[in-house]
Amino acid sequence: MKKTLLPIEKVAAKLDLTEDLYEKRSPVSAKLSLDLLKDPRFHRGGKLVLVTATTPTASGEGKTVTSIGLSQGLERIGKRVVLTTREPSLGPVFGMKGGAAGGGRSQVEPAEKINLHFHGDFHAITSAHNLLSALIDSHMFYGNELDLDPNGITWPRTLDMNDRALRSITVSVTAPDKKQRDGSNRPSSFLITAASEIMAILALAEDREDLRARLARIVIGQDRKGNPVRASDLNATGPMMALLNDALLPNLVQTTEGTPATVHCGPFANIAHGTSSVISQKMGMQMADYVVNETGFASDLGFEKYMDLVSPLSGIKPSAAVLVTTVQSLKQQGEGDLERGFTNLEKHIAIVRGFGLPVVVAVNQFPNDTPAELDMLRTSCKAHGAEFALSEAYAKGAEGAVELAQKVVEVTEANPASRLTAAYEFSDPLLEKMTKVAQKIYGADAVELSERARENIARFTQWGFGELPICVAKTQYSLSDDPKQLGAPTGWTLHVTDIALSAGAGFLVVISGSMMLMPGLPKVSRALGIDVDEHGEIIGLS
Repeated sequence: MKKTLLPIEKVAAKLDLTEDLYEKRSPVSAKLSLDLLKDPRFHRGGKLVLVTATTPTASGEGKTVTSIGLSQGLERIGKRVVLTTREPSLGPVFGMKGGAAGGGRSQVEPAEKINLHFHGDFHAITSAHNLLSALIDSHMFYGNELDLDPNGITWPRTLDMNDRALRSITVSVTAPDKKQRDGSNRPSSFLITAASEIMAILALAEDREDLRARLARIVIGQDRKGNPVRASDLNATGPMMALLNDALLPNLVQTTEGTPATVHCGPFANIAHGTSSVISQKMGMQMADYVVNETGFASDLGFEKYMDLVSPLSGIKPSAAVLVTTVQSLKQQGEGDLERGFTNLEKHIAIVRGFGLPVVVAVNQFPNDTPAELDMLRTSCKAHGAEFALSEAYAKGAEGAVELAQKVVEVTEANPASRLTAAYEFSDPLLEKMTKVAQKIYGADAVELSERARENIARFTQWGFGELPICVAKTQYSLSDDPKQLGAPTGWTLHVTDIALSAGAGFLVVISGSMMLMPGLPKVSRALGIDVDEHGEIIGLS
């Protein structure tokens, strides 16, 4: 079906953007100039609204649709608004979840292009990451001047696809005469591009200078004396900057109804920090009254990481949160019983309120939801200090999200200066940070560390990284580290299997349970339903 979209010039005009502040990449999309960050004409001081959710089902519960619908609803009631959202990864697009550009009357457009190659940002990130991998192996081949410990090289390779066969590989560094070089036949791995440290770096960078400094700080392993070796030691910073030069610029697009949107960066929230770029959010706050920013998965993942990691590092202070849920997901959490599933909703409300933010529960309404079920949800929300609004953004677009938009404006205006808190202090010892997140956010009793995790904590603390914030890689399907544990489990232990250093991004990755950094395709993948019709239109993505 042919879609009628606004020319990108008209979308830019809604934000008073002049032609020198954006570069057209197609009739309906553009790249925003970094000059916008310092332009004195833009200082609206917009309010940032974080969108999160209760624990999702495998198919998701419409958090992206609700985010897009909310932005359209805010524009409908007369607010200048920018939606900031992540770029989809090809892994889920061709895997189980499918496209991540929304659906129905609440999509970011052009959805097919955004779901696939878009402006090449993911390819640039993948290339920059793998360039560093290649430079490491080339260094080993030509004599290993830095005396890198082959067993201490931690920099993997990356691919924007679900491919379980690449989780473990062997790297060969041999000469034409078959002579083995230092580090030949060493074990390595691939991770999905959304989990690449380059992705996190790009998403957290403030500007080009900050991007350069972060890339230089990447620790790729250690030498034989036990000292960290950085990307800058390999002179890798410059070429990576060149590959990422355009990818650093946020992408300006629009929603189904022409509301301005930026789509930029795509870190997952179960294995990374899970939100769009700091640059796009800051630009949005300069241009608009409201910025609607989606955080990945549920409040125990993307939202927690935003409040404990992104907000302190960037200085961005959210004004309110929208917590998306559905009758279906809560029934699943209650093993078929909606009322039993309320424990999950109540826990997520408590997580959001625990950070000092006012919260509006947005019920993504489905046709088979009964009035009695919706009334039960409304009563539960009120009892736990949360505002409540229905959303029919999928079916009705802005019209179906006006109630939610009005409630968000009401809540933000009633709480002009929320006092935000964090689950931990950066200065806390690493184990204490993990324990505070596990207990305050997940509801665990304790944390158990593997021997490997303990060794890495000792090493990273010795290297001077002990005061970095943490990013927990954990299943999205449960508040615990066991995807089969529903509701709001208590009396359990968070099992930490490994700790990884992301020195350039500025955090430590705490890997819990059997979390995989390279997902696999399901038995029947979404890829099998995607094609191109006789008119050259991509079909099967939504």
